[in-house]
Amino acid sequence: MTAPMMRAYTELMVQTCHKRGAHAIGGMAAFIPNRRDAEVTRVALAKVKEDKEREAQDGFDGSWVAHPDLVQVCTDVFSKVFEEGKVNQIHRLREDVQVTPEMMLDFKIPGGKITETGLRNNISVGIQYISAWLKGTGAVAIFNLMEDAATAEISRSQVWQWIQHSDGKLDDGRQITLEMVQTMIPEELTKIREAYGKVYDEEKMNQATDFFTSLVSGDNYEEFFTIRAYDQLD
Repeated sequence: MTAPMMRAYTELMVQTCHKRGAHAIGGMAAFIPNRRDAEVTRVALAKVKEDKEREAQDGFDGSWVAHPDLVQVCTDVFSKVFEEGKVNQIHRLREDVQVTPEMMLDFKIPGGKITETGLRNNISVGIQYISAWLKGTGAVAIFNLMEDAATAEISRSQVWQWIQHSDGKLDDGRQITLEMVQTMIPEELTKIREAYGKVYDEEKMNQATDFFTSLVSGDNYEEFFTIRAYDQLD
C-alpha cells in the first residue's frame, strides 16, 4: 500500500469521500492471527497495527478486518488519532493532496522485482483458492493471510502477464515461460498435498489446477475467472 500508485489512490479516496461528506473506509489488512501459533499472531498484529496507523494518519475514518481478533487493534489505533469528541475524520478535507492521472497510472514499484518465490506463491495460492472456491468457500486462510477472489485474480493475472510479455523475467534473468510454469505446478501441488494431509481433496485440487493452467496459458486474457468457473460448480 506504500507503492506510489497505491498511495496516490488512497489519499485521493480520502479527499474525495470527505469532500462529499462521506466516510472513507480503509482496506483489509490480509494478515490474520492464529490462536495456535503465538509467533504468527504476534507478526499479524504488528503488521495490521502498522497498516491501520497509516490509514488513520492519512485521514481514514475506519477500516475493516479479516478476523474478529483484529477489531480491537483497529479500534485502538483510530481512537488515538480521532480528535476529542469525534468519531470520524470527515472534517479533514486533505486539501494538501494533489493527485494527477499520471500518478494513478504509474505502476512502477521502486526496487520491485519478480522472484521465483513470488512466481511459485502465485501458482500455489491461485490453485488453492480456486479449489476452495469450487467447494463453496468465498474466503480462506492461506499462508496465514486471508484470501478471496481478488487474490486468485491477482495471482493468475500476474502469471499470465509475465508469460505473455518479454519483460516477464525473474530477478536471476530467466524468462518466465508457460513451460516454466507447467514445470512448477506439479512441484507446488506436491507441497500443497503434504501440507493438507488427510483433508487434501484430490478431485477439487485437480479441477482447480486444470482451470488455473487454462487461465494462465490462453492467448487472450480472461475477464474474470469466476465467470467461467460458475460452469464448473456442482
